[in-house]
Amino acid sequence: MVRVSGPDVMRVACSMLEVATSLAPRHATLTRVIRDSSGSRTYLDQVIAIFFPAPHSYTGEDVVEMSAHGSPVILREIVSLAMTRGARLAEPGEFTLRAFLNGRIDLIQAEAVADLVDAVTPLQARVAFDQLDGTLTQRIRQIDAGLFDLVARLEASIDFPEEGFHFVDRAEASRELRDLRASVDALLGDGRRGRLIREGRHVAIVGKPNVGKSSLFNYLVGADRAIVTPQPGTTRDLVTERADLNGLVMTLVDTAGIRETVDQIEREGVRRARGAAGVADFAILMLDRSRPLDVDDHALLTQLSSAPHLLVVNKTDLPAAWPLEDLGCGNGAIEVSLHTAHNLEALRGQVAEALSEHDPVRDEVAVSNIRHIALLERASEALERGTDMVNRPIPEAEELILVELQDAKSALEEITGHRTSEDTLRHIFERFCIGK
Repeated sequence: MVRVSGPDVMRVACSMLEVATSLAPRHATLTRVIRDSSGSRTYLDQVIAIFFPAPHSYTGEDVVEMSAHGSPVILREIVSLAMTRGARLAEPGEFTLRAFLNGRIDLIQAEAVADLVDAVTPLQARVAFDQLDGTLTQRIRQIDAGLFDLVARLEASIDFPEEGFHFVDRAEASRELRDLRASVDALLGDGRRGRLIREGRHVAIVGKPNVGKSSLFNYLVGADRAIVTPQPGTTRDLVTERADLNGLVMTLVDTAGIRETVDQIEREGVRRARGAAGVADFAILMLDRSRPLDVDDHALLTQLSSAPHLLVVNKTDLPAAWPLEDLGCGNGAIEVSLHTAHNLEALRGQVAEALSEHDPVRDEVAVSNIRHIALLERASEALERGTDMVNRPIPEAEELILVELQDAKSALEEITGHRTSEDTLRHIFERFCIGK
């Protein structure tokens, strides 16, 4: 699909389409793209063209969208032809930026467009669409409306100093501030789960050589990404892949088998494996039930004892060389066989539960963007300071309280884009793809 937006869009469209003088608004017109060359007319493609008049279009301007056949060659030709008729190539995210500047959407919804395009799981797409649909915008506006009302009454008290706090009782102001901060903090509580959905987690699979790390990696990824052989030390570098785990995004890291070795290349792989385990959000420690536990196994158990991890005991299809009680935490380990696929679905469920930190991830999350979270934290801190000023034995003057409330209000307005710098807008929209 080729989209053209702007005040001169009808002239550009009619000069390259086999139509009379205009397109009927919101009607699909089957027509052909015409290219004039050396006095002769040739047809590029047959397209469906739709005209969306301002302000009821995606950008808020006159827009023509041409749905062509999917050939990249044809689409490039249509874009080039439009440019010869006076159009120019859109900047990344420019259509959505124009929609924001023309008041069709707010900044939360604009950012949700990019998140929806980038979504790789159904849960990510659902959260992004809810934000695009205005779920977060509505909650922010409710908080902002309550804050605006309180600010107005405090300002009235300043305008009529002889009345003191006549326009707002201090106890009432304190209660309203607590309620407003509770609403902000509720959104921040959503933010932790929202970031988990939006950004995912880094998960490292660690263990000795030949315990089944690469087989588990391939199972969780759903493809043969890592090489699996009976020879120990096959994996010598970090292999990473993004995967969907029950709706959660994770960046899975397959690491080299950790053991003492004189091979210089393998030693570097072991060093990187230890580093990956140290910086990962979560580790899966794999042990081989068919071989006795040794010093390397115990060293890994000690290293990960204070970090978020899951113990996976593999090769249960073979005779056991040690009981689970030897781990000292037998109830926390899950027994599987990657050879027979025994208990693998249970393993997937346990990893998903561990990644969500035992807080089931719901699709009702309102906040997932780190920019929104930072601004909500700023608003919460300002409201806390304002509440403290109101509750002091000798309360602060209304002017000082208003400074904090205006700071909270400014943070909320920056989330929705009512008060946003050009640098912030440039940073947000530069990651969009061209055509959005």
